[in-house]
This record gives sequence, C-alpha cells and structure tokens, in this order.
Amino acid sequence: MTLAEKHCVPCEGGTAPLDAERAGELLTQVPGWDLAADGQSIRREFSFKGFYKTMAFINAMAWIANQEGHHPDFSAGFNYCHVTFTTHAIGGLSENDFICAARVNALLES
Repeated sequence: MTLAEKHCVPCEGGTAPLDAERAGELLTQVPGWDLAADGQSIRREFSFKGFYKTMAFINAMAWIANQEGHHPDFSAGFNYCHVTFTTHAIGGLSENDFICAARVNALLES
C-alpha cells in the first residue's frame, strides 16, 4: 500500500518520533519534500499561476488535513504556498506526516 492510500492514525504522544533512517526511507516516497536540518519536520514549496490556483490548492490541502486529522503549518502568497508537516504531540516526525505529504502531492497529479 502506498503512503497516499494510507490514513493517519491518531497520535496523542507517548511514542517516539521516527528515527533519521526511517524518515529518510519515507522521504523517498514523497518527491519534492525536504527533511528539516533538525530532522523534526518535512517541508515543500509549491508555486502556482496566480492567486486563484494558490487558494484552490490551500482549500484542497485543508480538506485533506481535516479528513486525516493531521494539520500542516503553511504560509502563502499570490502564487506560492510553503507547507510544513510535523507531529507536534511527539516533537518530531511520524508516518502521519508522510501520509499527508503524499496526499498533498497527489493533488498535483490530477
């Protein structure tokens, strides 16, 4: 099963964040995403042709986040959106971050 086919599992804390090796393995499945220097988040910058397309992307991303119960941090402007996923409850990365990244990537494939 691919990451985009999986669903997030609720995370209340008490579990360890992914180690660097596992994060690196999962990162290969989400093209365009980068691992932060501290290993606690993944980030991607998206570019669009104008404000409407940027907002359409943000709305679609918000729908995914609400469905999965796992929400990114993001900043946006006229033709860009910077997205960061991390699992705040554990202070680092979980598989949920990569599942959501894969689902966000799928928005651009359709």
